[in-house]
Amino acid sequence: MSTRNCRLAALHSFFAHVLRRNPDQAARLSRILALPSKRHPPAPPRYLDPPVVQALLRAPSRETASGRRDYALILFLYNTGARVSEVIAVQHKDLLPGPAVHLVGKGKKERVCPLWPEAVAAIKAQIRSTPADPETPLFQNARGHALSRHGVYRILGQQAAVAHNTDARVPTNISPHLLRHSCAVALLQAGVDLVTIRDQLGHVSVSTTSRYATSNLMLKCAALEAFWTATGMTSRRPKRWRPSHSLTNFLGSI
Repeated sequence: MSTRNCRLAALHSFFAHVLRRNPDQAARLSRILALPSKRHPPAPPRYLDPPVVQALLRAPSRETASGRRDYALILFLYNTGARVSEVIAVQHKDLLPGPAVHLVGKGKKERVCPLWPEAVAAIKAQIRSTPADPETPLFQNARGHALSRHGVYRILGQQAAVAHNTDARVPTNISPHLLRHSCAVALLQAGVDLVTIRDQLGHVSVSTTSRYATSNLMLKCAALEAFWTATGMTSRRPKRWRPSHSLTNFLGSI
């Protein structure tokens, strides 16, 4: 259904352009532009559990410069939940005390995300020059330029294939948005409230963030167990009888 809507959006855009050039055909073209999109329920977001992310982080070889960069990139994506467009735009000047990083998301919306000490150490380990130029990209390709969107996807695909060979739980198709989903779900499982997660991910509305809570089976099971306990219908196990110390001494004296 989503594929149909994408194709329909392209047709709407094309025929709107045709209408501007040929207003005399407005009667015919308006029938095409009036075709509505199909409504469909959104698919539940995919995510990786923390042990799977740990297996992915073990894939890059930190003995090489590219491996240290790949490790820092994966850890940064999982730590911040950043979009791929935000990651490739980060420069060294965006690293803040705290430690934290300044990100610019959709609609030039700015936010600050805290960084784990491990993420900061990984970023410093992959820096080529000391001290680094504040205007240079944080994650660079072999030519010293900022990674492209395609480059980030390629790195994740290569490291996912390596990790999959040693741990079958790691999928071979990993995208930056999958790590973004994984960050959100891990925060939810840690008990972080939706408002804080919304600010971490840069969502406009908390309703966008809430879909992670509705799709997570672990959270649903925990809520159901809490509900069952609150009903008081849990059957109590009878206490096991144990002889007293005096009775044990008496029986032993017989």
